[in-house]
Amino acid sequence: MAEIAAPRLASTILLLRDNTDAGVDGKSRNEIEVFMMVRHHQIEFNSGALVFPGGSIDADDRAIAARAELYSGGEGLDEAGLSFRIAAIRETFEESGILLARPKGAAARVDAGRAGQIEAAHRAALGEGKTTFSQVLADNELVLALDELVPYAHWITPETMPKRFDTWFFVAAAPPDQLGAHDGKESTDSIWVSPREALEGGESGRFKLPFPTTRTLIKLGKQPNVKAALEEMKGKPIVAVMPVMTKTATGRQLRIPREAGYDGEVFEVGATG
Repeated sequence: MAEIAAPRLASTILLLRDNTDAGVDGKSRNEIEVFMMVRHHQIEFNSGALVFPGGSIDADDRAIAARAELYSGGEGLDEAGLSFRIAAIRETFEESGILLARPKGAAARVDAGRAGQIEAAHRAALGEGKTTFSQVLADNELVLALDELVPYAHWITPETMPKRFDTWFFVAAAPPDQLGAHDGKESTDSIWVSPREALEGGESGRFKLPFPTTRTLIKLGKQPNVKAALEEMKGKPIVAVMPVMTKTATGRQLRIPREAGYDGEVFEVGATG
């Protein structure tokens, strides 16, 4: 029997905003939009896929977790809970330039102008490993806004896969006027898109959507606005989902726990070749 690969701990954020603009048909859709990116085709995991910003926890994320002066909203969380949230904010900043933080001692998040200055000064160096997120926070007297993140989902790659992740999904309202942009390295495009449009793109072939992303978009698309999406999951237990894959006569099948609250329990995911 092949050895089961240990999953890497990772985080991702669904950055949300409300869109009440009229569509091409002139009708206002009042839809949520979420920030998504296209993974570079040379990335080993989910290459070319449309995904939410995120990535693996690193040593500096754990170092920040031990320094309470660098974050707010971590009450009651252990090191693991803190690290998942810290990594989510760091990866989002690295991959999109959007920063969920506050000036030290302030109640409001950093405004778009200040966030842009911090991005210009530190984002590239952080992505290249020339500085650390803890150093960026300390030098700019910032406090991570962990309280802005609401746990939304928990997905674990099936045991049959050679590369596995144990990933927490969070939702957060996007900071006003921080529009975000892909880095051109790990991702090659970025877009604010409604769950409806993303799912339609997945069906038409415009987008490549991983299975967990599709399930999450369907769930998110049921909410009329950002406030409702955030309130939906506050205080609710999150059921971990590790899909079980089986082969059938016509293809492959994935089974997930019904109590996780998605759009089904058994899914056909492709024909055998």
